[in-house]
Amino acid sequence: MDLMEKNLELVEIQKLEGHTDRVWSVAWNPVSSQADGVSPILASCSGDNTVRIWEQSSLSRSWTCKTVLEETHTRTVRSCAWSPSGQLLATASFDGTTGIWKNYGSEFDCISTLEGHENEVKSVSWNASGSHLATCSRDKSVWIWEVLEGNEYDCAAVLTGHTQDVKMVQWHPTMDVLFSCSYDNTIKVWWSEDDDGEYQCVQTLGESNNGHSSTVWSISFNAAGDKMVTCSDDLTLKIWGTDIARMQSGEDYAPWIHLCTLSGYHDRTIYSAHWSRDDIIASGAGDNAIRLFVDSKVDSVDGPSYNLLLKKNKAHENDVNSVQWSPGEGNRLLASASDDGMVKIWQLATKP
Repeated sequence: MDLMEKNLELVEIQKLEGHTDRVWSVAWNPVSSQADGVSPILASCSGDNTVRIWEQSSLSRSWTCKTVLEETHTRTVRSCAWSPSGQLLATASFDGTTGIWKNYGSEFDCISTLEGHENEVKSVSWNASGSHLATCSRDKSVWIWEVLEGNEYDCAAVLTGHTQDVKMVQWHPTMDVLFSCSYDNTIKVWWSEDDDGEYQCVQTLGESNNGHSSTVWSISFNAAGDKMVTCSDDLTLKIWGTDIARMQSGEDYAPWIHLCTLSGYHDRTIYSAHWSRDDIIASGAGDNAIRLFVDSKVDSVDGPSYNLLLKKNKAHENDVNSVQWSPGEGNRLLASASDDGMVKIWQLATKP
């Protein structure tokens, strides 16, 4: 049945309390999900300079903080991301460093600290194979790090091209193509034609090609990797598409094309957008609300269109900085983080 025809609601499962400052970002461990019979694990990072690791009990289904990662970063931890294996957690901090933490089961150790950015590191992202890590900073640069043996990380590339603070980096889910978005209102696409790692900016998505007219905060891809959603201070979400088969064949780079713009739904900055595995886009904004959108499945000459599935007013008491769907198939768990210091777990469920 079409999702729009179901009577759905976003049910708050649990508030996760413990951070003493705003929570900037949440990240689900990719190898832990209810569907796989493994307890879901979530990381959250905060202005209190810490990262918290939360785990859901398989028996009680309640969430508890298993450990607090602290005393490594001296300033706000802005972003966190798990490696594809789920064994490593990278943390980006306003202290100018990126921490690499290894999960030893009952505890985490910081096994490496990456230095090089001139000031605040804003975002961190692993590629699909876990062989490379990308970071970005207020210093306007994007760095690509190669993961070596013995917990060593080598700077493989410094990518310059943005003219302002870079807010987020995100690797494509299946290919080694890197995306960055910035305070300069653009999204840049970085690609290497061969295996030598010489990344070039192959495309800039800006206002001149139906892009955003203000700061771009977040990037997310659908499961197939042929569509991307971006969100901005201009109060819009934009959907982009590419010829993924052409890219995967190794033929050449296939440009991203603007498909549609979702406007009129938000009246404050949209800080986060995330695409679920079953094709639902969640957005979190400065109006304290969470919204969900789905493809209308109506083909028109203008391309695809998306409908508002539901809006959760007062999801948090302050700005919603991050929304992330669980990687598990079909469980429709959503995590959110806010300036109110809270992390919340939500379930998209059919109304009784």
